[in-house]
Amino acid sequence: MASKTGNAFDFSLFKRLLKYTNPYKVTFYFVAFTAVLLSLLAVLRPYLTKITINDSIVPKDNDNLILYVSLMLGVLILEVIFQFCFIYFANWLGQEVIRDIRVNLFDHMLQFKKQYYDQSAVGRLVTRAVSDIETIASIFSQGLFMIISDLLKMLVVLVFMFFQDWKLTFLVLAVMPFILYATRVFQQKMKIAFEEVRTQVSNLNSFVQERITGMKILQIFGREDVEYERFKEINHKHKKAWIKTVWYNSIFFPIAEMSSSIAIGLVVWFGGLQITNGDTLDLGIIVMFIQLIQMLFRPLRQIADKFNTLQM
Repeated sequence: MASKTGNAFDFSLFKRLLKYTNPYKVTFYFVAFTAVLLSLLAVLRPYLTKITINDSIVPKDNDNLILYVSLMLGVLILEVIFQFCFIYFANWLGQEVIRDIRVNLFDHMLQFKKQYYDQSAVGRLVTRAVSDIETIASIFSQGLFMIISDLLKMLVVLVFMFFQDWKLTFLVLAVMPFILYATRVFQQKMKIAFEEVRTQVSNLNSFVQERITGMKILQIFGREDVEYERFKEINHKHKKAWIKTVWYNSIFFPIAEMSSSIAIGLVVWFGGLQITNGDTLDLGIIVMFIQLIQMLFRPLRQIADKFNTLQM
């Protein structure tokens, strides 16, 4: 069992896992490419919203309005297409990888000596070969590529915000250290919590498999009540381990939502003052920044959520 160091991520273990993607490099790079495209397309929608407000809605230009709305529709269609490719091929890659890992694992288990099976719980081995391997698939479908996509999106959004208005961008960045610190603490706590969950799931599977296999002997010796109480205790530990992860999630996600709302409030306040004081700032850029802030903070929440998958 891995030691409960509390380190947020084990990169050496992750590198070993990535080796299994070598036979599928074309798919791997294609999924990475679609992640880059999605991050670039993400900033187009807020920008089109800005120019639609400033060039069409405010001056009441219906011709330009139809043009910009058509462009927004085109960008949306492109996002849908690339999102489909991203999700489908990321999941396809995950299933290919876990098939290879599971076959290699079973071949490895066939080479174990009989003494190993005498000393190891069968239920624990079943957990390793089935449910633990299945969790690895979600690294590719929900973890690795989603995190890469979200990080790229955040970077593109941040750079774009600086080019649009550096003052409003610094207001947004003033909130970022708080949420980044909260994310870091959350990742460390969740690593320890998920190690405990994994241990309890293995214990639960082992207990059930062994008792069902030896049910005749259990009934002959009249141990039904004793084993029932032991099973309740194991279930209680399993529940406690999961409740701890729920507790951390219940704290982190409201904090992330609050940080996003504070950033939006600062932009609306400062931008509103600039407009009322006759500055060059316009309504379109405030609306655009509201959308960009949501795009900037939402990936942070998603990354923390996907990090749960990686740590499991």
